[in-house]
Amino acid sequence: MEIVELPPLGRRVERPTVILALVVYAWWGLATWFWRDLPVWALVPLGAWVVAWQMNLQHEIIHGHPTPWRAVNEAIAVWPLSLWLPWSSYRETHLRHHQDANLTDPFEDPESYYWTAAGWRDLGPLGRALVRAQSTLIGRLAFGPAWMIGRFLRDLLRDAWRGRGAARRVLFRHALSCVPVLVWVIGVCGMPLWLYVAAFVYPGMSLAMVRSFAEHRAATEPEKRTAIVENAPILGLLFLNNNLHVAHHLRGGLSWYRIPAFYRANREALIRRNGGLVYDGYADVVRRYGRKPHDRFVHPDWTGGAA
Repeated sequence: MEIVELPPLGRRVERPTVILALVVYAWWGLATWFWRDLPVWALVPLGAWVVAWQMNLQHEIIHGHPTPWRAVNEAIAVWPLSLWLPWSSYRETHLRHHQDANLTDPFEDPESYYWTAAGWRDLGPLGRALVRAQSTLIGRLAFGPAWMIGRFLRDLLRDAWRGRGAARRVLFRHALSCVPVLVWVIGVCGMPLWLYVAAFVYPGMSLAMVRSFAEHRAATEPEKRTAIVENAPILGLLFLNNNLHVAHHLRGGLSWYRIPAFYRANREALIRRNGGLVYDGYADVVRRYGRKPHDRFVHPDWTGGAA
């Protein structure tokens, strides 16, 4: 079935994404400024949402939005509200992830949660227990941020110490970009760093992981490795419509606010393309995998060729 394309946009600057960026940073500024006046039950959801939202905004900017000028786009995206993830690292690894022939590959896909048989053995009993704990959605939300952030920072600091590649430059630039964030949070707003991590960073990462948890699944055919989550109006806004993930992988340059129209125009073709890997909202994902593993731990089709 032929894919129906949307008409091209006439304007050079995507105003909805610019407005979104203004809303995200204003939300963050207000939530951190008024943290003393907000009860914990309000501060944590507000903090988690804005950190996850900014990470999804960064994801949008990685794909060339909202202006034709990369320097302008990066000036919007570079500020690490999550504190731990350097913009350059996110951009590099995510673009590698979009090589669809390598999706879910334990070596070639930086966003894969699968292991090789040898890698699984090398994890040891504790490592395997931690991976098992994250194979359910509840476990991923509880332990996933600590696992991901801890392993990433360990590797970055180790590579910087040993002078590998561009690790020192990445770490230096990231530290500089963290300065305005920390000056605002700690110096201006007077929020303790531990509270910012506990109320903004960690729950924000947990919320962001709701999207990534079930969006890819190992399959022999690359087209069948990417899922669709329909009927998600609230989390769809948070994830900038990347719950319709097949559409995003097929047309990575499509703006977030145009993805639903593209999906509606091609729904039957996209579901046929991904082999029917469709969820009826994130409640469906919770029902299926809240306490059950999403898939096996060792990649079922990995042969070692990518290594």
